[in-house]
Amino acid sequence: MSTHDYKSAERPAPDKVLTDIADYALSYRVDSKAAYETAYYCLMDTLACGFQALQYPACTKLMGPVVPGAVLPGGARVPGTSYELDPVQAAFNIGTMIRWLDFNDTWLAAEWGHPSDNLGAILSVADYLSRKSAAQGAKGLVVRDVLTAMIKAHEIQGVTALENSFNRVGLDHVLLVRIASTAVATAMLGGTRDQVINAVSNAWIDGGALRTYRHAPNTGSRKSWAAGDATSRAVRHALIALTGEMGYPSALSAKTWGFQDVLFKGKALSYPQGLGSYVMENVLFKISYPAEFHAQTAVEAAMTLHPQVASRLDQIERVVIETQEPGVRIIDKTGKLANPADRDHCIQYMVAIPLIFGRLTAADYEDSIANDPRVDGLRSVMQVRENTQFTQDYYAPDKRYIGNAVQVFFRDGSSTPRVAVDFPIGHRKRRAEGMPVLVKKFEASVAAHYTPKQTESIKALFADRARLEQMPVQEFVAGLVKN
Repeated sequence: MSTHDYKSAERPAPDKVLTDIADYALSYRVDSKAAYETAYYCLMDTLACGFQALQYPACTKLMGPVVPGAVLPGGARVPGTSYELDPVQAAFNIGTMIRWLDFNDTWLAAEWGHPSDNLGAILSVADYLSRKSAAQGAKGLVVRDVLTAMIKAHEIQGVTALENSFNRVGLDHVLLVRIASTAVATAMLGGTRDQVINAVSNAWIDGGALRTYRHAPNTGSRKSWAAGDATSRAVRHALIALTGEMGYPSALSAKTWGFQDVLFKGKALSYPQGLGSYVMENVLFKISYPAEFHAQTAVEAAMTLHPQVASRLDQIERVVIETQEPGVRIIDKTGKLANPADRDHCIQYMVAIPLIFGRLTAADYEDSIANDPRVDGLRSVMQVRENTQFTQDYYAPDKRYIGNAVQVFFRDGSSTPRVAVDFPIGHRKRRAEGMPVLVKKFEASVAAHYTPKQTESIKALFADRARLEQMPVQEFVAGLVKN
């Protein structure tokens, strides 16, 4: 908490958090081969999630300009569509489609979130800048610059999340998307150190969205466009800072009026390590199932048990689910679930579907599946409890496991084996197993959205990573525009 006298008009030096983020965004040189390789797969995976979301009218109704017809020829394009928009609204579009199905990457610590949400800001700004440069006959950004920006945004968001729990004070994790995207977008746009600091200070002053829309009894679809909102707000802050608009040096630490006193119960933000490339190297991918990440291994366990229980559903006495403490706190839900956004944040629902059907897809959250009486019947006999070892392994820096266990008990006294999974296929410890599956996820998403001819063209774009990294961004995005 700041000791600065809030009655004094003397302007303090910028908070260290602000200067550290700005210096990292502007000056840090990423030299991690593992980070760049993971960022390449992350770009692929994130776009795949967006393409899948474009199959859902609930998502596409929010796409395009805010005011019909307010397009910007030569502006930023939205992959998978034909929209050309100003970079602020393009960031909203891209960020929304990425997050819609809850299928993109995840970071779990004291706070959690989805660092690839930042691609909304990064890709919109990169395309806008590159098209502008090309029109002026100058060299613009290449895809490797996009990967670098992704690594930095992942790092800012993820390291801020390590020991700072915003959810415990009721704030949503998209706050960190706004902070990370603001820093990186301002740097990409050519901002000075002072301008990056000013932009990031304004991003903190915005406060944070409440988690109301993620929790019963108010769970709703805003959780699917909240990241788009955060990335668009970030681009706006970046553009405003470049006009020379002022910032607020003690935005975090100011006594009484700063973020820490107003919204963080007086606690100073904690950064246990410096900013590098740790987060991208260790990020978790949702490869197999569009499900809230704390339940990913529960879904894997349920899939394993499906053959043993599918023919005995009417004989089940109870289903015991062991999970980590955050899993209990966030996704343990009973009672009627109102909509798909409610269902993909209910661990009982995410276990019931694979036990019954042997699958879990985005379509399984729709009413047509949820109305099957077997689903709520099975949910009603589920018991969710914390496994303290899972919680310890979840927070351990050298593990970052997301363990779950599932066991089914029948009325005749028999039971299935207890199936426990410590970490899902998207974990760093399973990269070799997971990346081929991730590529298949990407290719299937592309094939479902584009014509066969364009599908092959897009697959060819990603087939040669070295060539892709040196491709001008405007050419890369042009290849993703829906013909």
